[in-house]
Amino acid sequence: MLPSLFISHGSPMLALNKTPAHAFLRELGKRLSPKAVIVVSAHWESLSLKVSTSAKPETIHDFGGFPQALFECQYPAPGEPELAERLAELLDAERVERGFDHGAWVPLSLMFPDAKVPVVSLSLPVRWSNQELVALGERLSALRGEGMLIIGSGSLTHNLHELMPQDSPMPAWVDTFANWVSERLIANEREALLNWEHAPNARENHPTPEHFLPLLVAMGAGGEASQLHHSVEHGVLAMDVYQFA
Repeated sequence: MLPSLFISHGSPMLALNKTPAHAFLRELGKRLSPKAVIVVSAHWESLSLKVSTSAKPETIHDFGGFPQALFECQYPAPGEPELAERLAELLDAERVERGFDHGAWVPLSLMFPDAKVPVVSLSLPVRWSNQELVALGERLSALRGEGMLIIGSGSLTHNLHELMPQDSPMPAWVDTFANWVSERLIANEREALLNWEHAPNARENHPTPEHFLPLLVAMGAGGEASQLHHSVEHGVLAMDVYQFA
């Protein structure tokens, strides 16, 4: 049975920069052989739940100000319309055609660079409560036993207004929040995580919540949490990866 994963995707430059997180995701993919991936990305926000039924999702370059090499990146992984239709029925989700935003294609291009594993994108319904997002994960959890890899792609910390040079150390207000989340996950203190907005320095690390919320979906889809990776980029982007086995 595959785990569910929460992946901190950080900057789109993760696709090109040989950082510790980049190297870790390349190795992580070698240990996994899913039949398909179901990904919930912080960069597909919606009011109601949606599922992409696209058979050939395009690579969306939903960013600006980066080197041309990043815009030339393509991730031609196939969609899986039959799985998408099944998810639409299971979750009462709206069917749409949509490509891969960078929250999906950047980490997946490192994990599965041959782009042969089918990928279905689910939207992030940002007006849902924390409890509803965990429940969404719970409804997906049975698919893990069928070889489906469920990924929540966001960022453990995500305050772009405070970005520092790439190799800057993590300031205390970022470290405090990251440690709080890690401790609660490892101790399986889900009630505390359902109220994560009250954690120390939560607002400073997440001026808006969308990059934290995929963690709740991944948590709901799995069981016991373990931290697979921790590093920091630009001082304020904790690149943590968690597995829910």
